[in-house]
Amino acid sequence: MKNTQLADLLRPRDFSDIVGQPHLFGERGVIRRMIEGGRVTNMIFYGPPGTGKTTAATIIAERTDMAFYRLNATTASLSDVKDIMAQTNNLFGAGGILLYLDEIQYFNRKQQQSLLEYIEDGRVTLIASTTENPHFYVYNAIVSRSSLFEFKPVAPDDIAAALRRALNYMNESSALSKSAEDEVLRYIGNSAGGDVRRSINLLENAFYASDDIITREAVDSFNSGIGNFNDDTHYDLLSCLQKSIRGSDPDAAIFYTVKLLELGELLSVCRRLQVIANEDIGLAYPQAASITYACCMSARELGMPEARIPLANAAIMLATAPKSNSAYLAAAAASEDIGKGMGTQVPTHLQSPLFKGYKYPHDYPNHYVEQQYLPDDLKGKKYYIPGENKTESAAAEYARRIREKK
Repeated sequence: MKNTQLADLLRPRDFSDIVGQPHLFGERGVIRRMIEGGRVTNMIFYGPPGTGKTTAATIIAERTDMAFYRLNATTASLSDVKDIMAQTNNLFGAGGILLYLDEIQYFNRKQQQSLLEYIEDGRVTLIASTTENPHFYVYNAIVSRSSLFEFKPVAPDDIAAALRRALNYMNESSALSKSAEDEVLRYIGNSAGGDVRRSINLLENAFYASDDIITREAVDSFNSGIGNFNDDTHYDLLSCLQKSIRGSDPDAAIFYTVKLLELGELLSVCRRLQVIANEDIGLAYPQAASITYACCMSARELGMPEARIPLANAAIMLATAPKSNSAYLAAAAASEDIGKGMGTQVPTHLQSPLFKGYKYPHDYPNHYVEQQYLPDDLKGKKYYIPGENKTESAAAEYARRIREKK
């Protein structure tokens, strides 16, 4: 029992005890009304960590006569799923199985597909949770068969109520009488970025490190290692990562990569590295995009801590690669003209089905013939300006040669 975290000991056992998420668990909350009405369906919970997703799944399980199983996709395998599904053939699965799959985004497509046959024939009811956008990271067939519910960061005032309960519990269990001002409890909630579990962990540490009164200084002593990790910190660190790579500094690039990974930002790092490969390296080293994608897919398959290795390769490769933002600038310039309402009428000879007047470039020397491709109001417009690097210079020289008059 000593090793059980306080947040787990105090986990709510009823919807009314959940702090935050009134749209889901308040008196008129949609999930609360659905479960109290006897309806249990496939669900996907998405939102930041520590906002009640696991707690909600546990409460739902206790309200049903279904056998409840929990897996975490960061460590579970396909065989774990099959072992659970085998229970549908015995007495323990007679009432059906409720499977809670935490961090479903770490299951690959094949693993997620394997769940479908069990969902479709009704042997299992799935509750999946993710900290990512389910439309990007959950197999479409599962999304279409599930109800999606968003869990939002919990407000500091709501977290303060949970912290007050935690403080009372610690005082009672330790025969102490320590206190904390409401302002300090709200400070903890704000520092944790709306994460109830992390807030309780901070309070627990500060409780045992304080005298009679828990202060902000005591809280900060356990919070200084990573700072107040909220949305601002999240985007600041990702910005630091991109600017370091853009500035060709491999040491800073690897530092911010590892710092983000140790904060649990694996998927955010993967997304940002792929953006960088296309925005900042671009056509100077076109293979960078496919190499980075492969490293990111490998990292997602491996999970932490091994994911650091392919992502370190990607970050250092991008930082030391030649740079070009020519494609990024070209796209931005084209977007600006489109936003102005320009280019709505494309040339007639490019339109199907007749292509009247279109010249087929492969019928001409160098597979090139001069003709208009842009709309009339954008004729002659230059969006792409080659960057000063070996790859784009070679492409520009090739374009110049094939356009020369014979």
